[in-house]
Amino acid sequence: MALLLSRLRFLGPICVAVLSVVVAIVGLKCAMPDLLHLLPASLGVCSLAGMALIWRDIRSKVKGETRTVASLFSQYVAVKAVGWLGKRQRGKLESDTLNVKRVQEETLQKRLRKAANTGYGKKYDFRSITDSNVFRARHPITTYEHYRDLISCIAAGEEGVIIAEKPQILAMTSGTSGASAMLLSTKDTTSDFFLQGVSVCLDIMRLSFPETDSLQRTAKFFYTPTFRQSEAGIPIGPNSSTPASSRHMLNLYTTPAPAFEVLSEKDTLYLHLLFALKDPTVGILEANFASTIFYAFSALQDRWQELVKDIELGTVSSALALEPTLRSRLEALMKPDPKRASQICAHFQKGSRGIAKRLWPRLHLVLAVDSGSNQIYGEMLRENYCLGVPFYSPFYAATEGLIGVNLWPQEPNRRYLLCPRSMFCEFLPESSLEDETPQTLLMEEVKEGHKYELVITNASGLFRYRIGDIVKVVGFHNQCPIVEFQYRRGQMLNVRGEKVSEALFLDALKKAVSQWPAAQLVDYCCAESGIMGSSSGGSDPHYQVFLELKGVRNLTEEQRYKLDICLQQDSAVYKSFRIKGSIGPMRVQLVAEGAFAELRERIMEFSNTSPNTFKMHRVLRRKEYADFLLGKTVS
Repeated sequence: MALLLSRLRFLGPICVAVLSVVVAIVGLKCAMPDLLHLLPASLGVCSLAGMALIWRDIRSKVKGETRTVASLFSQYVAVKAVGWLGKRQRGKLESDTLNVKRVQEETLQKRLRKAANTGYGKKYDFRSITDSNVFRARHPITTYEHYRDLISCIAAGEEGVIIAEKPQILAMTSGTSGASAMLLSTKDTTSDFFLQGVSVCLDIMRLSFPETDSLQRTAKFFYTPTFRQSEAGIPIGPNSSTPASSRHMLNLYTTPAPAFEVLSEKDTLYLHLLFALKDPTVGILEANFASTIFYAFSALQDRWQELVKDIELGTVSSALALEPTLRSRLEALMKPDPKRASQICAHFQKGSRGIAKRLWPRLHLVLAVDSGSNQIYGEMLRENYCLGVPFYSPFYAATEGLIGVNLWPQEPNRRYLLCPRSMFCEFLPESSLEDETPQTLLMEEVKEGHKYELVITNASGLFRYRIGDIVKVVGFHNQCPIVEFQYRRGQMLNVRGEKVSEALFLDALKKAVSQWPAAQLVDYCCAESGIMGSSSGGSDPHYQVFLELKGVRNLTEEQRYKLDICLQQDSAVYKSFRIKGSIGPMRVQLVAEGAFAELRERIMEFSNTSPNTFKMHRVLRRKEYADFLLGKTVS
């Protein structure tokens, strides 16, 4: 019975106390049969007392308006359950960091044992591999080409190729470093992400931002992706959080379930905003990436008057292409609210800066990844729409699975503790990335201050796989490395071997923009002159830079050249090539407002990328994308 109580701790100390009383009564029943007739009454009294205490706890918490008792209770139980699980998993993670070598060896053996009877496992004789040294000596370092044909066989229905089970999804990558790749996603991938990632980060969030331990609803911006089927009927699409995968949690969000039946991203976003605006007690804004929240606020700024009208009249805009029955279901959830409409109108008349906190005075947090290619969007949100609202960038993850968790949400630099039970990790030193047979290091061998490319062995059929991410080890938590994401190998500018990373270029760009009076950076990307052809406008290899700015319509040639100077100051290699004339000056072009939003739609359409997983390409590798932005150039 004690074990039962320990398993039920997620119900909170109140429920445990009530259950303890029940257990005591059951004990009395065994010892004193004469009291049997008192048991039903005693149980009833204890049940009522327990429910009263739970209800008092619910009433003491900040909660959303117009909530039913059932929805409050279900959220309360869910929060308690995940809270218990998060504390438990955090404890496991802390224990694992005390001996990463042992934990990593266990993780590797687990992956190898599971795949040992597959054709691939037999080829490399996984059964006879005793440790990581044997594994590294026997199995080559791989890239996607190593798996392309094998995954095609799985998509066609062949079993036992790389993984022991049928994949849940054929997961498409975002394609930021080239063409989208099709990878496998398994039950282990999903469970590892939830147990080692989501639950741990929710525990960190509760401790770091105690105001979030409430019964307020979250405005979560995510979309129903379009899946296609492989020849064997396996879904092909993103493996990120979707409304379908979160169906048991939808009552925690402001957006009602019928809205997720809308397949148009534009129309779903309108509904996200409509129902979020209706609720002045929203506690968290959430999305996979900060870019998704930034695009939401951009849409809000464009359509707030239309949204206010719907809230005032209790309607859903006729501009949305909705099925009649679906429209009726959504409009049934709307009631005229002229008071709230008037409040929203007054907030927008004060401008967009700090609008989030005015619309939702009890907003405690923005929960979204804002590192890597999303850094720029996080900065713009903090400086404008979400001024004064804390941010938490919880995970470092990829289509390949969970890589790390952020235990330090209030630190300005996004640092992630590697999860030693999620993947077996190896590290290629940055200096040896181009070597034909590079030697890897293990978790316990890396050094603080050094940069490495991650090589992973995961739960879904990738072995010694180069994921293309370069990270910097910035410290250790016990024995486990803490890393900062630096750049993607495929997103480097490199016309003469200078290798300018995304982080390096963005730092130079921010310095230049700060020297352009009134200019605010909205978005940017680059293209190497080699893909531009005759439209590049110069004979020497150079960078074509496309900028969307607010506050200025034009830049002088001197201002444009500032960007080149700033990059030369930050990169000695780039400067040497510029001085020698091997690389020509950058061509900086301003594009029309909304050009990057249109580019985003084009890239998603071409690559079958979901809005939930889209990352803007900072270095364009397809000429048609660069030509599109050339056509949008205004200066």
